[in-house]
Amino acid sequence: MTTLFDRLKATCPESWAGYTDHAFVRGMADGTLPEACFQHYLKQDYLFLVQFARAYALAGYKARNLADLRRAKDAMTALLDEELSLHIAYCADWGISEADLADLPEEAANMAYTRYVMERGMAGDLLDLHIALSPCVLGYGEIGKRLAEDPATKRDGNPYLSWIEMYASAEYQGLCDDTVPYLEDLAGPNVSDERFAELAKTFDQATRLEIGFWDMGMSTEG
Repeated sequence: MTTLFDRLKATCPESWAGYTDHAFVRGMADGTLPEACFQHYLKQDYLFLVQFARAYALAGYKARNLADLRRAKDAMTALLDEELSLHIAYCADWGISEADLADLPEEAANMAYTRYVMERGMAGDLLDLHIALSPCVLGYGEIGKRLAEDPATKRDGNPYLSWIEMYASAEYQGLCDDTVPYLEDLAGPNVSDERFAELAKTFDQATRLEIGFWDMGMSTEG
């Protein structure tokens, strides 16, 4: 079965490949990514998670029904009560303190994507918001799974193996497996050509902003 997510990816193959096979991703796979670049990425990803919690708060406001509202609440709670704490602990393993994270300036590439997600959610409906979120949620799952299954991915002595394993984990893959049909549910059975074109535009823009986030990560500044 071809899903809405599959159809959206098919509309922007160059953007999707540029995101999921970015130099940052390849550097994690073979262990050659400079550690300072990864540390820079981790710092900004902390701020990214904070903004994603806000996006799920908006999802609660945009909810169609109680089930949507509970789903948004669960996602926001997981981010605030679990993911941020895990991220802080992971950053500590990389020599980044919680105080370092608290005083971070937010970079333009980070603001560009996260505020775009919020804009699409405010201007559109719950589907528009989740389509803008999906390159992050589902793209990380695709990257993690592919790298974990690729025999060329470096295992021994690769400092980024834990990142790969996190997004290849059964827990995260389960989240992805749940998200894909949720997009179908939000879209309904009869998406017009005009509506699909709108969604494809949002998906491509969000994907290109994810490329910008990886580009930012390639810098050691910040």
